[in-house]
Amino acid sequence: MSLTMKDLDTGATNTWCPGCGNFAILMTVKQALIQLGLNPSQVVAVSGIGCHGKTTDYLKVNTFHVIHGRVLPAATAIKLANHGLTVLGFAGDGDAFNIGMGHFPHAARRNVNMAYIVHDNLIYGLTTGQASPTSRQGLVTKTTPRGSAEPGVNPLTQSLTGGATFVARTFAGEAKHMTEVLKRAITHRGFAVVDVLQPCVTFNRVNTYEFYKQRVRKLEEEGHDEGDFEAAYRRAQEWGDVIPIGVFYVEERPTYEDGFPALAGGPLVGQPLSRDLSGLMAEFK
Repeated sequence: MSLTMKDLDTGATNTWCPGCGNFAILMTVKQALIQLGLNPSQVVAVSGIGCHGKTTDYLKVNTFHVIHGRVLPAATAIKLANHGLTVLGFAGDGDAFNIGMGHFPHAARRNVNMAYIVHDNLIYGLTTGQASPTSRQGLVTKTTPRGSAEPGVNPLTQSLTGGATFVARTFAGEAKHMTEVLKRAITHRGFAVVDVLQPCVTFNRVNTYEFYKQRVRKLEEEGHDEGDFEAAYRRAQEWGDVIPIGVFYVEERPTYEDGFPALAGGPLVGQPLSRDLSGLMAEFK
């Protein structure tokens, strides 16, 4: 029997604010899993602290909820323990690029085989409206009443310079487009980052659905070359009257798991527990 949206519903009461962009992310992730024909028992979703963190309450796959900023080390460990699993990491812009920023470039350079989906609303929503790492300079919030004095972190340029092998941006108001991008990210062999422009309807009154609808432009409609790093970096810096969305960059290179000889025989969970240690013991004679 084919998988349906209902099969991926946990039955938990959803407590996101009405109109939150997280609803679109949850829906499109489910659509992507269905269209890819993935078995939910072979999918693991890891989430951190923030409004995005409830994703694992509403998605009926294997889930793991971690402390603030620790999505990537947990997801990396899961992938190494059983690299046959499809691993999805969910983080907010604060979770990913503030307390979790120390883990981000290492997951990227290692090329961990997973999809990292960032719910980027450019503000702290769960803690009721403080400036986040991706808040644009000048944004007025509870913690920046005179406007944010610092430029925001750019998730795309951080991903590119960090070494991610799949870098994309989507918009919660373009569900079909987001589904296609997520499908590619999930099936990409390597570290795939998808920065989702996800309006916070309660606390961010600047970066709204209307704001993005007037500005987003799809890269695939403009002849963008996904293999051109320099072009990807240039487009990643655009933010103004035009905000590009789509796949910015794709590269194929060995994954983190490829560097571990013990995994060549398949996932550890499927390997026999007994080991011949005679060769190792001989080294100590």
